[in-house]
Amino acid sequence: MGNYKRLKEEAYEANMQLPELGLVLFTFGNASAVDRDKGVFAIKPSGVPYAELKVGDMVICDFDAKVIEGKMRPSSDTKTHAVLYKEWEKIGGVVHTHSTYGTAWAQAIKDVPIFGTTHADHLISDIPCAPPMKDEYIQGDYEYMTGYQIIDCLKERDIDYNELGMILVGSHAPFTWGETVAKAVYHSAVCEEVAKMAYLTLQINPSAAPLKTALKKKHFERKHGKDAYYGQTE
Repeated sequence: MGNYKRLKEEAYEANMQLPELGLVLFTFGNASAVDRDKGVFAIKPSGVPYAELKVGDMVICDFDAKVIEGKMRPSSDTKTHAVLYKEWEKIGGVVHTHSTYGTAWAQAIKDVPIFGTTHADHLISDIPCAPPMKDEYIQGDYEYMTGYQIIDCLKERDIDYNELGMILVGSHAPFTWGETVAKAVYHSAVCEEVAKMAYLTLQINPSAAPLKTALKKKHFERKHGKDAYYGQTE
């Protein structure tokens, strides 16, 4: 595995968590981990069942999605990952799934509303849903443009990617990211659970009100604010 052994291990471990967490079925997803110093990332090979996946199967690509090392074809979403790594210099991992509830909201082309404190513990806004891709982008370099579909949505809404970690791509499915690939997996699980809770909330009460501002701020800032006190200190 040459100079990329640890990177491949990180990507492999992240990918293997996806079926364990119930976020992927068959081969419906992928995770990648980046090495900024080397300017490469490791990603799952395309169409390989998780039960058959091995560390050595991870494919190393550069930020132009060119294969640097690997015997198999990388994920069909590799260009999307590459765009996000190139444009967002502070992320260390990217995850894409077709998890049930997150994908259902994406197919409905709806943001996931912030109804409760579980959502606010992780982000202070709705989970945004990017508009469906324009026809000319679909007919062009589709996976490459998916990356910019994500980036453009956040720019248009004036959202900092460092403060979000997750998005729904309209008519498609969720993408998540984080400072490490492990954190990107965590965000993927949170996205799915919050999407499920929001769906059930609307089944119980179709007129449910968004979480009040004071509670949003309290729950987000106690974990992520400058005076955060959630968890243990060293």
